[in-house]
Formats: sequence, structure tokens, C-alpha cells
Amino acid sequence: MDTKKTPLFNEHNKLGARCAAFGGWLMPIQYDGIIAEHQWTRTSCSVFDICHMGEFIIQGNAQETNLEQIFTFNFSKMAVKSCRYGFMLNDQAGIIDDVIIYKISENKCMLVVNAATASSDYEHLKNHICSEGHLKNISDKTCKLDLQGPLSRDVLRDIVGDKIDELAYYTFDFFALLQAECIISRTGYTGELGYEIYISRDKVNELWNKLISDKRVKPAGLGARDTLRLEVGYPLYGADIDQSCNPIEAGLGSFVDFEKDFIGKAALEKFKAAGAGKKMICFISKSRRAPRHNYKIYNNNKQIGVVTSGSFSPSLSSGIGMGYIESGFNTAGTQLLLKDGNVEIEAEITKRPFYKKGTARIK
Repeated sequence: MDTKKTPLFNEHNKLGARCAAFGGWLMPIQYDGIIAEHQWTRTSCSVFDICHMGEFIIQGNAQETNLEQIFTFNFSKMAVKSCRYGFMLNDQAGIIDDVIIYKISENKCMLVVNAATASSDYEHLKNHICSEGHLKNISDKTCKLDLQGPLSRDVLRDIVGDKIDELAYYTFDFFALLQAECIISRTGYTGELGYEIYISRDKVNELWNKLISDKRVKPAGLGARDTLRLEVGYPLYGADIDQSCNPIEAGLGSFVDFEKDFIGKAALEKFKAAGAGKKMICFISKSRRAPRHNYKIYNNNKQIGVVTSGSFSPSLSSGIGMGYIESGFNTAGTQLLLKDGNVEIEAEITKRPFYKKGTARIK
């Protein structure tokens, strides 16, 4: 598979970024170092190049387009200019993708999907939306920059004005920026106050340079984005969730509306009633050592699960992670041993989020 370069690839090179392939894209992993970028995001403001994400426009009435059948959330109950997180499931309730939907009007929405699944997501949507004319892929024309950190609102206020103060958590609006219209939302993936800017491809270089010219803003790569999201217990598609698990196993049942019908509902209800299977847990190690993906999880010399995400936590100065274990062992305080070959790390189960001082929901 060919690796695509982000539209900002040359700008990353100028800054000496270390890049690597991610979801078919060549993306910046770090600039000044993961820990430095992580800490700057927690205390000031960082900008992340997320141009690799996929964006689709869906037009038409939610019932006529079959929209309600495709997603676990209830689109009809959403307010205009609100966002919602949820899932597309297969018939067995496996997670095809986790997405965020933007309700532009009663009959129009924008769907933001993961880069690695964008093509298959589009095919899934095309196969289930009543008419192909209702679905449009705008990924090639749309770029996304995430501005994250306690000072992100102040930075944006200097660019787009006081209107940015009106955005509540998980809402969005249209803004004039660089002589063009863009969407700015407030959702975040770091646990801090944060905004996502969707702008046309021909404007993204100008916007990037404008943002990093502000002394409060530094660029951050996917490495820091991963440690930041892990500290607040957010799952990563392809590591923590995929088609081999369902939202209940992943501890994400609150993002499923069982009052409506959707693909995979029957299988998910059956699983919910049985109450068995694996469960997602969060754990913290008793040292700075961090487990990695696929480390085995043991309790009293019995393997009970596997690590899906793990890293050193710059905020907590210890190893943290997430993983699936057998149901019945998932009580906070349960002692674990994480193993890979001769490596052994003592840990215990804890509740998410690991990091509890985030500014994401401040007014």
C-alpha cells in the first residue's frame, strides 16, 4: 500500500519532525520529544496535524437515509450544531469504527472517521444508506488541525473572535478564518480544553504557520497524542477496539442507545443479557516501567488477559495501560502481573481516567 503524505509534510520537515507511517499516511510522531510535547499540551497549547482523518457528508432525512440503523447513537435527538461520539457495528456487534458525527442541520451531517478504516467505512455506509446520492466523501478536500490545551480558547479568540467562547463541550459552529468558512468544534482527545478546526486543503498550510507563530502554541505529534489520550482512558481504534470486540466489552455501553434499532443491536442485547466474556480494564504499574501492546496479563499465576495499549505516563510518572481480561477479575485494586518473555511488571486495576485534572469540560 502506498503511503500518502500529509498536506503539511514539508512544514513538518522544516521543524525537524520525526515521521512514520500511520493508517496509510506519513505522519509526524514527534518534534521536540513526546514527553515535552505531552507536558506542553497539559499546561499551554499544542497543535496536532490530524489531516489523515476521513470526513463524509450525509444528506437527507435520518429515517429515509437509514442513518439511524447505521449508528448506535440517536441522530434525531441531537441538537443542530452538536457532536456525538458512537459506533458503527457489524451484525455480530463488533466495532467497525468509532466515529464522531456533526449535525449541521436536520437533514445534513458530517461524519469523522479513522484514517485506517476510511475506505471500508465508506463502503459500509454506501451499502446501507438508501441512495448513494446521499453520501459524499470530502476527505481529500478537508484538512483537520487539533488545537489542544488550557490556553487553546485564548489562542483561538485572538484569531476568530469572542464567538469561540460560545462553544460548549461537544458542540461546533461555522467561523470565518483566513477569508474562508471553516468548522470549529470542541470535543478533544487529550482530556484538556480543545478544539478541532476543519478547513480547506488550500488553506491548511497558512493556518498551521499562523498557529505555530503564536508563542503559546507548539506542534505536537502522534506520540504525545497517544500518551495524552491514554491518560484519560480514551480507546484507540485498531489497538483497544475493533471488530473483535463490542462496546459493552470495551466499557463504552453509555454510547449505545438501546431505545432505537441499529445494526448489531440483537447481538449486543444477547451479549448484555449473558453478562459474560472479556472486559476492558485500566491499570497502573507500580513503577515507571510501561507495558506494551500484547503483553500478557496475569493474576495469581493465571493468564487472564492481554494488554491493548500501554505507555509511560508523564503526568503520573508511572506505567499505565488498558487491556481485556476475563470477566470476574475486573475490580479496582485487583493485583496484576504484566509479562512479556522475561519482562515482568507489577500493576493493579484502577478506574478511568488515570489523569483527573484535565480542563476539557471547563465552562
